[in-house]
Amino acid sequence: MNTMKWLLRREFWEHKGGFVWAPLIAAIIMVVLVGGVLGYGVASGKMAADNVSIRVDGEEVHHTSIANVMTSEKRAEVASMAANNYIAVGAPIFVVLPVVAFFYCLAALYDDRRDRSILFWKSLPISDADTVLSKLVTVLVVAPMITIGVATAAALAIWFLGALAASHLGISLFGPVLTNVNFYLAPLYLVGMVPVYILWALPTAGWLLLVSSWAKSKVFLWAVGVPLITAVLLKWLEYLIAMTYQGPALNIGHAVQKVLEAILLGLIPGTWFMNAGGDLPMPTHQGVDMMTMLAYSWSTLSKPELWAGVLAGVAMIFAAIRLRRWRDEG
Repeated sequence: MNTMKWLLRREFWEHKGGFVWAPLIAAIIMVVLVGGVLGYGVASGKMAADNVSIRVDGEEVHHTSIANVMTSEKRAEVASMAANNYIAVGAPIFVVLPVVAFFYCLAALYDDRRDRSILFWKSLPISDADTVLSKLVTVLVVAPMITIGVATAAALAIWFLGALAASHLGISLFGPVLTNVNFYLAPLYLVGMVPVYILWALPTAGWLLLVSSWAKSKVFLWAVGVPLITAVLLKWLEYLIAMTYQGPALNIGHAVQKVLEAILLGLIPGTWFMNAGGDLPMPTHQGVDMMTMLAYSWSTLSKPELWAGVLAGVAMIFAAIRLRRWRDEG
């Protein structure tokens, strides 16, 4: 256990820039941009409290304030939507996660062989399984948890700025939002989706670690090129079969698409929502119910393709551990 703890610390300190600073910089940029826009609106008078005009045929017939226009029911709806979905404001930060995780996995086992530091690590009483699993835990557990923390902090900061701007317009959202229990549960809903993310991301992480432990060079081309070229060849085979065989279509293209999504796109948070179709919870006047989103996420564990991907991911991780044992040529 102590060995794994120190290995995780090593991964964190060596890749702190990607896992911490990259989402943190994205969060700071978002907060500064939103704060700048709101500040400009208030300073320039474009967000004045009495800037609601009713026009008929281009002529202003009535001028009032937003606070007078917004009814108590509408104000309650806005507050409920803000409490339920303020966390969605941090969604752009999650775009950073798959990019960092993809290149981390590609370099995780390859860099040790390239600079021959693998010889030093192999001289320590650390097994290859511990090394590979520490990298897997780092990318599938530590990195998402850090991203959720940063995204939550950014969403809270942006919500606070938005609430201040609303107060400037005469609409106080602090009370109804801060007394809504969903405001505090929203980050926990995201944490509750992390186990689902781990399972859906396992095939991609396994494939990238396998390539990282096997390829002597050009790891990106091997990781992306092999699946794409295989997909093109299978589509070509499907076309030839369709030209010569008049029976039912084999639908190879659909299977190829599923495999490509599993081994190349699994690190993107929320991939299980991509093919949800009508099963995806629809937004209401009070926003999207995060509890329903969490329930749908866990319901995807009943899909056979998920467990097929998990088995393939475990097999590729096992192969990566075995390959690391023998490939130390740099």
